[in-house]
Amino acid sequence: MTAAPEPPEETRVRRPPNRIEFVILFGIVLLLATLLVNRFRSGPAPAAPSASPAPPTTAPTPEPPLTFASEFPPLAPLPEVPYPPDNPYTPEKAELGELLYFDTRMSGDGSLSCNSCHPASDGSWGISSPISFGYPGSTHWRNASTIINSAYYARLNWDGSATSIEKQNHGAWTGAVAGNVDSAMAEERLAQIPEYVRRFNEVFGTEYPAYTDALKAVATFQRTIVSQDVPFDAFLGGDEGALSDEAKRGYALFIGEAKCAACHHGPLISDDSFHSLGVPEYSGFEDNALNQITFRFEQLAKGATEDLYASATQDLGLYYITKLESDIGKFRTPGLRDACYTAPYMHNGAFGTLEEVVAFYNEGGGESPNKAAQLQPLGLSPQQQSDLVAFLTSLCGERLVLEAPDLPPYETWDSGGG
Repeated sequence: MTAAPEPPEETRVRRPPNRIEFVILFGIVLLLATLLVNRFRSGPAPAAPSASPAPPTTAPTPEPPLTFASEFPPLAPLPEVPYPPDNPYTPEKAELGELLYFDTRMSGDGSLSCNSCHPASDGSWGISSPISFGYPGSTHWRNASTIINSAYYARLNWDGSATSIEKQNHGAWTGAVAGNVDSAMAEERLAQIPEYVRRFNEVFGTEYPAYTDALKAVATFQRTIVSQDVPFDAFLGGDEGALSDEAKRGYALFIGEAKCAACHHGPLISDDSFHSLGVPEYSGFEDNALNQITFRFEQLAKGATEDLYASATQDLGLYYITKLESDIGKFRTPGLRDACYTAPYMHNGAFGTLEEVVAFYNEGGGESPNKAAQLQPLGLSPQQQSDLVAFLTSLCGERLVLEAPDLPPYETWDSGGG
């Protein structure tokens, strides 16, 4: 079947649009032109709204701005005591250490014990004089800081010279201006005390007492001297009544406007670091002959140069350890727990009360070439300073008082010779 032939060309000519169609077409063209012109005048069209816009909601609460205290670890209760792996705790070891802590036979002439400079009977565990007395015939050159909470420090002594309590005790027992005992003599004395021989054998398994084990025993005892029943800890635990209104205001100042938390933070309320504050110097280094002897001796003993030995007029602090001029005058930040029991304050006992300490910081510290940059005048009112002292007092818990135990006596050896 063949396809039908296409019509001739002339039969496919389109008819012209009528008048109505022409008007409609012209209107559409005019509308498109208008829209195009407006588009270029007003810029890109905004995005079309979503088909089902979400209902309006309350604007989210913005995050609170960072406070000064948020830059540092928060104040918190003390964790469990960290005992070193090579000297774990046992009650028998702590009991032995307590005896040795009070035993004057661990000094050269048998007159001094740990308790002499860190008395337990008044709950301070630190000497009450600005500069500690020394071995007979000498004097010390620094304040004997409290041993309360010493278990938590990474470095001991005001200049950080001891990296453990065991090493600190060695310096205290054998130091020329401290205990001044020879370690071999200390061992011999302990060996002549049968009760000590028995206890060392029970704790360490040795036939006779060893000096290094004695250091471990005393350190174990010292690690048990920890702040207890602190009102501020109860406050952190939710007891609003544990702090007075004055102490609460002081706490707000401490972590805020007063900026104490820059160096005093964390559970120990110390950054366990070293800073120069410009603390007034101890005049005795120049005015007292025994103090002058100790001061010059310590310069050489700690490796100061000959020039510094001859010219130094101040305790150089951390410099003795690092030999960096930028560390001259820097001392360890003490923890503030139980501080109300441990006056006087600073490495040389310059301040006798917490009020004096707060006033010193309120003035921006003293003068020092390496003075900490964060020390600036605070401009606190007398009431604000009183509030700070009230807060510091809330860091004081039960007073840790301990009386000296009865010490075992010497006994002569029975050599069997009749």
